[in-house]
Amino acid sequence: MAINAQEISALIKQQIENFQPNFDVTETGVVTYIGDGIARAHGLDNAMSGELLIFENGSYGMAQNLEANDIGIIILGDFTDIREGDSIRRTGKIMEVPVGDALIGRVVDPLGRPVDGLGAIETDKSRPVEAPAPGVMERQSVTEPMQTGWKAIDALVPIGRGQRELVIGDRQTGKTTIAIDAILNQKGQDMICIYVAIGQKESTVRTQVETLRQYGALDYTIVVTASASQPSPLLYLAPYAGVAMAEEFMYNGKHVLIVYDDLSKQAVAYRELSLLLRRPPGREAFPGDVFYLHSRLLERSAKVSDELGGGSITALPFIETQAGDISAYIATNVISITDGQIFLSDSLFNAGVRPAIDAGSSVSRVGGSAQIKAMKKVAGTLRIDLASYRELEAFTKFGSDLDAATQAKLNRGRRTVEVLKQPVHKPLPVEKQVVILYALTHGYLDSVPVDDIVRFEDELHDYFDAHHEELLETIRVTKDLPDEEVLDAAIAEFKNQSNFK
Repeated sequence: MAINAQEISALIKQQIENFQPNFDVTETGVVTYIGDGIARAHGLDNAMSGELLIFENGSYGMAQNLEANDIGIIILGDFTDIREGDSIRRTGKIMEVPVGDALIGRVVDPLGRPVDGLGAIETDKSRPVEAPAPGVMERQSVTEPMQTGWKAIDALVPIGRGQRELVIGDRQTGKTTIAIDAILNQKGQDMICIYVAIGQKESTVRTQVETLRQYGALDYTIVVTASASQPSPLLYLAPYAGVAMAEEFMYNGKHVLIVYDDLSKQAVAYRELSLLLRRPPGREAFPGDVFYLHSRLLERSAKVSDELGGGSITALPFIETQAGDISAYIATNVISITDGQIFLSDSLFNAGVRPAIDAGSSVSRVGGSAQIKAMKKVAGTLRIDLASYRELEAFTKFGSDLDAATQAKLNRGRRTVEVLKQPVHKPLPVEKQVVILYALTHGYLDSVPVDDIVRFEDELHDYFDAHHEELLETIRVTKDLPDEEVLDAAIAEFKNQSNFK
């Protein structure tokens, strides 16, 4: 068979015309140091701050220090089999996490990988973990209440949608319980909740997840966990991953409650990272930018303008104090960033006042804007009553004779403290809170023995459920008190029929 040169020539020309150069150019470097969850690499001259990098063994790292000769990298995951001399390559992507509805009801790590054994998470959306906070003109003021179901909080230190309210106190004073019950109370409130557990025992996180599941709250909750056994880069990253997931919902016009439990452990993890990266230490060996660590996180919580969908992120950051010292470095930093704080007192907790909220040290800088009208009316004098009670209580320890007015204040104060107590995992709807606080402030409890207050409250709620559902409905729908004469008559009727004379 003869070879036709022209045919071969035409074929070669056609191949050249159709040739597509398909080069995959990746910038690769070499690991020069490895240890304690930190690596240094040489040769990645164009790496970006916060860029995701891949090691030879498949582990991920995140570029942190961009220096003249090499870069400092925090390793996200296992670093035991990474060696000096291993190759490392850029991905060209800033660190991001998967977001969207597919994460609701799941327990994930700070990289968005499921840790609940329920299979892969199917979502094609992701957001960078670091993002700029909404600007001044992109926000609107907080006007809508975010009910926690705790009488002491909703009456004394109200929280609004888009607010950042710090929960601060010693260990074992009930901080996590407040957050879990606030999540339980969002059932049916069109709210998505994100619980970020930082540096906690895995058994503790498991307990919280089971509590949420038991009360049906996991249906609208995402749990992000970086447990105590994980490397510090993941503890540092967890809150940012959580708020990135929250932003996806906020910018789609939804409302989110995010709990950071707790930021003290994140600050400690960040100190560890910074010292290993050889950044200069400042006060208490924290790096100079430890304020920025929390400010850029908490400023991402906001109620955005209607042009951006009107969604919100409400943040409940936690700080653990040592021996009630709220003037410590990290505590004062976070107090100055947030819109108020709920201070949980060790002595009140041990005295059986639970939630152990110290009304004197707790404040909401949004205040009445985050309360419905009915609550504003009944809770107006509550803080003053409590403050004067605490003051008088200190004097009565000297055992002097008291006049009738002082005795009346003390009696009202004791009943106020008793009414504000609440069992765990029993958040109270706002209309029922209003009814019992109305009964308290209008003197209906003054004749009830202190030991019977809890029983009085339970029976009053049951009575209203059975006979005056329309009054509860009025408060729920109009957000205002029903006709006071009708309300007075209903409570008086209950007192007459019961044995609380």
